[in-house]
Amino acid sequence: MKILFITHNRLGDGVLSTGLLAHLARHYPGAEITVACGPLPAPLLRLAPNVVEIIEMTKAPLAGHWRRLWLQTVTRRWDLVIDLRASLLAWLLWTKARRVLKSRSRSGHRVDHAAEVLRLHPSPAPELWRRPEHDAAAREHLPAGGPILALGPTANWGGKQWPIERFTELARRLTGPHGPLAGARVAVFGAANERSAAQPLLDDLQADRVIDLMGRLELPVVLACLARCDLFVGNDSGLMHMAAAAPIPTLGLFGPSREELYGPWGDHAAAVRTDRSFDDIRNDPAYDYRKHDSWMNTLPVEKVEVAARNLLARDQG
Repeated sequence: MKILFITHNRLGDGVLSTGLLAHLARHYPGAEITVACGPLPAPLLRLAPNVVEIIEMTKAPLAGHWRRLWLQTVTRRWDLVIDLRASLLAWLLWTKARRVLKSRSRSGHRVDHAAEVLRLHPSPAPELWRRPEHDAAAREHLPAGGPILALGPTANWGGKQWPIERFTELARRLTGPHGPLAGARVAVFGAANERSAAQPLLDDLQADRVIDLMGRLELPVVLACLARCDLFVGNDSGLMHMAAAAPIPTLGLFGPSREELYGPWGDHAAAVRTDRSFDDIRNDPAYDYRKHDSWMNTLPVEKVEVAARNLLARDQG
């Protein structure tokens, strides 16, 4: 059986779709699955069971990436095409069956929305995969020796980034003598091009306890490193979704994005948002998605600390 699975370009959306991919591998154990996705989630999806090919859809002008995908798939005979992008492509390919996800802007979490394409209930939780060599690399970067707090201080848009000095203060509270992760090391994650945004955090944390993993690792090793941590706190980002799928206790920070749609998924996850609602932020006359000024200033450290403590207590209970 040959399956074409068309998923997203962004890392976070790609991770949220992996529950469906895992379901297909279990439901059709002999299937050969081709995944079409963006370059960012490709290293993670390549490790999914039964995936025999990844077609990276690098965005091109005038929808050129869709034309390239059509050329790479039109001569094949598919048994099932699943399109989470609601494109026309699925209707232009020879296939015995096709499932195209209908667009839906607001109602329900994106994991639930994706599950609708196969009418699955309950919705399959995101799953990520890694190999022994990834775990071995993670042990080198994060050797055993006490708890580890993981921080994701960056995001793909400055508006979603909590002020960096608040991450520093949060880390001190959580890992201090009276914190739930007393004495913990602090691992800082992010992409190489986000280093400048995270540098003040790296500089301010205690040098012998901070572990700089910014842009240093391939994504499967990042996943393996996250799995060795005791708590992740970070902005709404693909990294946040990876942490939740690791799975480790994951606290997502939200302001100009909707936690009911994009919050970290799972029993070990929670979200905390600014004192301002999403609608209040988006309706502010000063709001401009083209600017990178933070809209997370009304989220105090105290509120995040309480949410983190509650999450850890819930997870340990």
